[in-house]
Amino acid sequence: MDIEFNKLIQLQDLDKEIINTSLFLEGIPSKIEEINKKIEQSAQVVTQAKEKMSQNQKKRRDLESEVKDIKEKASKYNLQLNDIKTNIEYSSLLKEIKEAQQKIDDQEEEIISEMLSADEIEDEIKTSEQKFKEAEEKYSKEKEILEQMKNESELKKKELIQDKENLLPKIPASQISLYLKIFKKNNNIALAPVKDDFCFMCHMRVRPQVLNELKEKEKLILCENCGRILYWLEKQP
Repeated sequence: MDIEFNKLIQLQDLDKEIINTSLFLEGIPSKIEEINKKIEQSAQVVTQAKEKMSQNQKKRRDLESEVKDIKEKASKYNLQLNDIKTNIEYSSLLKEIKEAQQKIDDQEEEIISEMLSADEIEDEIKTSEQKFKEAEEKYSKEKEILEQMKNESELKKKELIQDKENLLPKIPASQISLYLKIFKKNNNIALAPVKDDFCFMCHMRVRPQVLNELKEKEKLILCENCGRILYWLEKQP
């Protein structure tokens, strides 16, 4: 029986490419998801900066509202001074006015501090927005490249499968059956070349008698160690 070594080798090469292409395609969704996460993380930096500005503005509004209330109280205290009859009441009210003014001064200092912080936060927002824009452009391009590679790989896989379907009828069914059995069992590698009298896959020395039979190419011979189909690799000059 003629052994179609060349076609079996071609079949294995096709199967390898099909598997590798399939693995690459399977990995694309996770890569795209990872890119989306990076875009989201960059967007979160902008959101956090804007949230800081929102909190800053709220705090300033609260402080300004408190200052307004204290000023109204201080104004009432000043009006009440005209109606005070005793020195004790007068001193007590002056103390209230002084404490109110001190609170106003403290609150106004804090407002100024928050205004200065707002300028820094505004710069932070602009910087984060610029970085987000750059990141979005960069990662969008990466996604486009992945999508292009995906389309190319899907087309390649389709062509490889078609090549395999065209090749299978040219190989005897018994050889295909043995090939598939070994292919599944041995990590998707069914054939092993013999190089320098050794099985290239498991590095087991091949007996001289087997070497002679391999060179004749008249029957399928399995490696006594790894069980793969052996074939003679002609030495290149």
